[in-house]
Amino acid sequence: MDKRNKSLHTMDSCDSENLPISQHKEKLVQAVQVNSFLVVTGETGSGKTTQLPQYLYRAGFGKNGKIGVTQPRRVAAITVAQRVSQEVGCSLGREVGYQVRFDDCSTQDTVVKYMTDGCLLREILADPSLTQYSVVILDEAHERSLNTDILLGLLKRKVLQARGGSSSGRSAPLKVVVMSATLETDKLSAFLGDCPVFAIPGRTFPVAERFCGLIGPKDTDSTVYVQEVVKVALDLHTSERAGDILVFLTGQSEIEKACDMLYEKAEAIDYRYDVQDRSVEGLLILPLYGSMPTDQQRQIFQPPPKGVRKCVVATNIAATSLTINGIKYIVDSGFVKQLNHNSRVGLDILEVVPISKSEAQQRAGRAGRTSAGKCFRIYSKEFWEKCMPEYTVPEIQRTSLTAVILTLKCLGVHDVIRFPYLDRPEERFILEALKQLYQCDAIDRRGHVTRLGRLMVEFPLPPGLTRALLKAASLGCEDLLLPVAAMLSVENIFIRPGHPEKQQDAQREHVKLIAESGSCNDFTVLLSVFEKCRASDSPSAWCRDHWIHWRALKSAFSIETQLRDILLRLKQQRDFPVEKFDGSRSEIFRRCLCTGYFANVARRAVGRTFCTMDGHGSVVHIHPASALFEQEAQLDWIIFHDVLVDAYELSSVAREEVTDEEVAKWEAKEAAKRQSEESAEDALKKLERRNDEASVSEARARYLQRKRERGHQKAP
Repeated sequence: MDKRNKSLHTMDSCDSENLPISQHKEKLVQAVQVNSFLVVTGETGSGKTTQLPQYLYRAGFGKNGKIGVTQPRRVAAITVAQRVSQEVGCSLGREVGYQVRFDDCSTQDTVVKYMTDGCLLREILADPSLTQYSVVILDEAHERSLNTDILLGLLKRKVLQARGGSSSGRSAPLKVVVMSATLETDKLSAFLGDCPVFAIPGRTFPVAERFCGLIGPKDTDSTVYVQEVVKVALDLHTSERAGDILVFLTGQSEIEKACDMLYEKAEAIDYRYDVQDRSVEGLLILPLYGSMPTDQQRQIFQPPPKGVRKCVVATNIAATSLTINGIKYIVDSGFVKQLNHNSRVGLDILEVVPISKSEAQQRAGRAGRTSAGKCFRIYSKEFWEKCMPEYTVPEIQRTSLTAVILTLKCLGVHDVIRFPYLDRPEERFILEALKQLYQCDAIDRRGHVTRLGRLMVEFPLPPGLTRALLKAASLGCEDLLLPVAAMLSVENIFIRPGHPEKQQDAQREHVKLIAESGSCNDFTVLLSVFEKCRASDSPSAWCRDHWIHWRALKSAFSIETQLRDILLRLKQQRDFPVEKFDGSRSEIFRRCLCTGYFANVARRAVGRTFCTMDGHGSVVHIHPASALFEQEAQLDWIIFHDVLVDAYELSSVAREEVTDEEVAKWEAKEAAKRQSEESAEDALKKLERRNDEASVSEARARYLQRKRERGHQKAP
C-alpha cells in the first residue's frame, strides 16, 4: 500500500497542476475530513473528477478502504479511469480501475475505482454499509440519473443511521462527496442536512452565444435539425479562425449520418479560396457516442495534426461527463434522446425531445475551456422560450421504477413511498412498480420481497428478462435463455446498410438466418445467431459474411459468460426453485418467455395491428426489423421485448390504419431520405476512412499537398 501511495504521490503532471481545482487542494481535503457530506461544485473541466480522488488518496483516505467515484454514463467511467491511470503511472485495473455493467476492470489492489452509479447500487446489495469504501464520490449529480438519485437517498440514510449509533461494521465513518455542475447546489446541500458547498472556479473565458434561427417551435417533431447542424458546422469551418468544433446530436444513427454528410462536403472544399483562415488546411471528423469501441473513443482526445481542425460529433455525453481539450466552437442542435415513461400505455419510450435551458448553457460552456469561444445554437430565440424547459426533469420522475423499487425492497426499505427522494416521483409510478413486482412474484401481498425477488435482484437485467431466465434455470434449460438475455443486452446485431443494393444483400442473409433458426420469432433467431457464430471456425468472418455486427456478438459472448456465473452461484443455494415440464424445447422456450413477458402480450385486432392485454389496450404494430413482419395475418397473439415509437417510420406497417395526412408526411420524409443517400461503395469507403487510424495521416498529407500548391502559386 505504501509503495502505491508513493507512485500516486510522484506522478503530478504539469497539466494537472494547471487545472482550477489544484489551487484548492488542501482546503478540499480538509473539508472532506471534517464533514460527513460535502457538495463540490464547479464547471465541467475544472478537474473535479480526475484530481479530487487522487488528492484524497494521497491524504491517506485509501488506508481505510477504496475511494469510489460514480458516473451516470459507462463511457465516462471508462475514459476517466484510463486518464487517471495514466496520470498516476499505473496499469489500468491496478491502483486505478473501473467497473461498468458486464465489464469489471478492477482488482483487489484497486484503490481509486470509477464505476457507473448502477454498479455501486449493486454493491450496496451485497455490502449495505459499503465497508470496502472510505469515500464515495457521486459525480455528475446534476444529470439526475435514476441510480444517482437513489444512491443519494440511501447514503443519506446510512450516514445518519451511523451517526445515531447503529452498528455498521465499519472501521471509520463513510465520507460522501457529491459533485455537480453549478446547478441546484443549494437544493443538494439542503437535502444532505445543509452540508457545506465547496465552489471551484471553472470556465475563465467568455463564450459568445448566437441563435441561428434555422429551426423553430414548429420543428419539434422534425429531423431537419441534422441537416442544419451539418450546414452550420461547415459554415463555421470555412469562416471562423482555427479551433476545434463540438457538435451535439442525439444518438448513434444521427451522428454517423451527420459525419458522412460532413465528410462528403468537407472533401469538396477548396482550401485556397473557401477558407478564411489560411492556417486551416483540413477537417478531421470524429463521432462520439456511448456504444463506441474504446480504441475509437481514444481518438477523440488526441490533438489533431497541425493545420487540421478537429470536429467531434457527439451525444450529450460530451456536455458534462467528458472534457475534450481544444474545443473553441459549439454547434447545438437543441435536442436530446430521453427515456420517458408513458403511463397511459405502461411503457418506457425513448424519445427525441428539446433540451432544457440549463443543458443548453452546459453545452455552450464547453467552448470556453482554453480560450474565448463561440456557441452556435441552430434554433431560434422563440424555440428557446417556448419549447425548452428551465431544467431537465429528473429521470426518477419520468421512467419506470420497477427495478429500483425491487432493489430498495431488498435493501430493507419497506416503505418505498416515504423513502428520502431528492425529488419525489409520482405515487402512481411507485404503485405501478409495486403492482408489476407482485404480478411477477417478486413481492408478496404485504409488499415483502419473496425468494424469487431476491434471486431476480442479482441480475443486471430488466425484470421481465430476469424472470424468464430464472424460469428456464428452474427447468434446467438455462442454455435457451442465457444467450437470448446476452443478445438483448447489446446493440442491434444486424447490419443494415444505407444503400438499396447492399440492403438487399444484407436482407437475403438475414432471411436465411431466420429460416435456419427453425422458428419464425425474434427470440429464437437471436439464440440461433448466437449459437451459429460461436460454433463457427472464425466468428468474425462468419459475422462479416452474414451482415452481423461482430463487436456486438463479441460483447454478447462475454455477457453470457458473466450471466452464467451469476446463475451457477445462485443455483448452489438450497432453496433455488426446481420445476419439471415434459414438453419440447420449443414449448419450454415459449413457457419461459410467457413467464417473463406476461405484461408484454398483445392480441391481433384490426388489419395488421395488435392490442396489448396489460389493461392499457394500446395499439401496436410489428416492427419492420422483426422476423414476424408481414406475417401478421397468421398470428393471433404476440409477445414483445420492447416498443419503439416513431409514427412516421412505422406508418407503412399498417398503411390501412393511418390517415392520408400521416401517409403523406411519411412519404415526404422517405423521399428526402432517399435523396440524401449515397452509393454503397462511397458510403463504405467514407466510413472506413473516417474510422481508420490512417485518417489522421491522410488529412495531414492533404494539408502538405495544399501547402506545396500554394507555394508554387506564389512563386514568380
